[in-house]
Amino acid sequence: MGTLCKEAPFNLPEDLDVSIQESSMVFPSKQTERKTMFLSNIDQVLNFDVETLHFFASHKDFPPHIVADKLKNALADALVHYDFLAGRLKVNSETGRLEVDCNAAGAGFVVASSNCNLEEIGDLVYPNPAFAQLVHKNKDFLKPGDHPLCVFQLTSFKCGGFAIGLSTSHTTFDGFSVKTFLENLAALAAEKPLVMTPCHDRQLLAARSPPRVSFAHHELLQLDKLPPEFDSGVFQASSEKLDFKIFQLTSEDLKALKEKAKPTQGHHSGARITGFNVITAHVWRCKALSGQDDDPDRSSTMLYAVDIRSRLNPPLPKSYAGNAVLTAYATAKCKELEEGPLSKLVEMVTEGAMRMTDEYARSAVDWGELYNGFPNGEVLVSSWWRLGFADVEYPWGKPRYSCPVVYHRKDIILLFPPLNDSEGGGDGVNVLVALPPKEMVKFQSLFYRFFHEG
Repeated sequence: MGTLCKEAPFNLPEDLDVSIQESSMVFPSKQTERKTMFLSNIDQVLNFDVETLHFFASHKDFPPHIVADKLKNALADALVHYDFLAGRLKVNSETGRLEVDCNAAGAGFVVASSNCNLEEIGDLVYPNPAFAQLVHKNKDFLKPGDHPLCVFQLTSFKCGGFAIGLSTSHTTFDGFSVKTFLENLAALAAEKPLVMTPCHDRQLLAARSPPRVSFAHHELLQLDKLPPEFDSGVFQASSEKLDFKIFQLTSEDLKALKEKAKPTQGHHSGARITGFNVITAHVWRCKALSGQDDDPDRSSTMLYAVDIRSRLNPPLPKSYAGNAVLTAYATAKCKELEEGPLSKLVEMVTEGAMRMTDEYARSAVDWGELYNGFPNGEVLVSSWWRLGFADVEYPWGKPRYSCPVVYHRKDIILLFPPLNDSEGGGDGVNVLVALPPKEMVKFQSLFYRFFHEG
């Protein structure tokens, strides 16, 4: 087995010695229409910021100060096509719903420098808490009470390499639409036309009138009142001490897992044996059984995101720029997870995604119209594996690595591509797990045990 469990590097820097040189607002390069943008029920519950980092090696033709100028100009042009990014969230006093005031108030832009070389900041794959210094918070950006929906930070390193940190409100984008936004930004920085014209019509995901909830939606938890800003369920940061470990699966490891997931001879299975499905089934089992509760009859619910663009009738445009992902789920008793074959667990994961038909998706959106709540489960598998952020070609090249800034969240398991995957690094995957120390010991033991046993 080629799997390597990566511990925290011994010399992980705790301070990247970052100094802010300049903070400013970037406004649309052309006048945009003042309007209010409707947010779907999917957008509504994602009112938190997502922070991503994109690391670049030094480029002789594009020193960091040139990149900063080009990026700033490209952002100004992008805000013409993505006018909502220059707006501000507000609560409609009549409906109580969040919406975006497209008021051209601007996006944030920060120029910073670090006294470190890129090679000195450690393994880019490992979630160093110090990486948080490479993004700038959206809250109270230049003045109290002003919360831009998008803030860029370009941090230069002593070696000439640099990092672009991006903080966006999740109400604005999902992972797929962020990728399109970055591709369009890169094209504008190269003075080329947009790769894809974004679709901003979020009424395409509006609830039906009257709402019609036609499924039970066990993956959603109702609340008495949902405040305008909240940190919900599995998205909540943990205050307890957590160990971080990365389980590195090579393409050969994935092939081995897929082989184990094939049903035994004579047994029919509806499982789709994909890399995502087998990894999700594998880590679900390990997470469910790693807790201190040994009750075999306890049920475990695992959540994962499904892109619904192609599942609706008619399909959403691929260029849809809002959130078009819903939470699929699989539920099983711990006894089933421990004793059942991997093929059965993969079948459950498959069924969760297959459940996401047009009617199911519409029902989930309508559920959000009637109730206050959010996705609810024991563990969320969040995949950044195939988003392709590191494949975006900027004038200064592709990122050396792209990743989210990771915080203490023990109920989210993240899937990342390997370092330099876009440069032929293979089809492997990094599985990032954060758990209390005792649970981590058990998780790691189960991870290897079930890998070998199937």
